Amino acid sequence: QRVNVTVRSGLAMVLSGSAEPCAQLVVSSIGVVGTAEQNKAHSARFFDILTAQLGLGQERIVIRFYPLEPWQIGKNRTVMTFL
Repeated sequence: QRVNVTVRSGLAMVLSGSAEPCAQLVVSSIGVVGTAEQNKAHSARFFDILTAQLGLGQERIVIRFYPLEPWQIGKNRTVMTFL
């Protein structure tokens, strides 16, 4: 209910100087990501899924975490602060 996923395949990407297949996962959330400890745990789980599903080595995946504030997300004609 509170997770949205966008997949953009076929993009030209270079990671660590190589154009070999790679992936970048961007995770943004209110109150779930933000601390090093939280993101370390999330990172481990995401890497397990991504390496298994995409067949990529860990060195070909980068995860970016973005903590959000409730006022930064609009929904139902308001922002999450008021929901």
